Amino acid sequence: MNALKLLALVSAMLMSATVFAAGAHSGGHGANIGEPGKAAKIDKTITVEMHDNYYTPETINVKSGQTVKFVVVNKGNLVHEFNIGTPEMHEAHQEEMMMMVEHGVIQGGKLNWEMMEMDMGNGQTMKHNDPNSVLLEPGQSKDVIWKFTRQADIEFACNVPGHYQSGMYGDVNFN
Repeated sequence: MNALKLLALVSAMLMSATVFAAGAHSGGHGANIGEPGKAAKIDKTITVEMHDNYYTPETINVKSGQTVKFVVVNKGNLVHEFNIGTPEMHEAHQEEMMMMVEHGVIQGGKLNWEMMEMDMGNGQTMKHNDPNSVLLEPGQSKDVIWKFTRQADIEFACNVPGHYQSGMYGDVNFN
């Protein structure tokens, strides 16, 4: 990459840092819908498969106060995300995910791990390391342990550009 392109990319990312500071990449997502769960307190385990572009299962049932271990597996050919949040949180996060595509972090079925580590200013990165979310390449698997502290309008979704719009989201029902 020539120096001018690199400078333009870094400038764009630094200008966008304030978007990340308010969003998932700063650890802010999830605070109003639950909290990271403790492995010793898991009440239920749910395997979630991510396909191109849908989840199995499409709906999950939880109880308020329940700690759930999600075993998330990307069975698709594209990078996918499993993100627990409200519809409003997903809408805001989709802007961040668009930046990840525009800057070459998400490249179809691959992630540019080096770019995810890049400092965007104020210690913000594109690491995607929030406790209510995981971003996976095809074939990868990772666990998310989440405690649903209260009932709310919650869904799980893939916010990679176009995926949510094509139906890659599911409902969290409280029973």
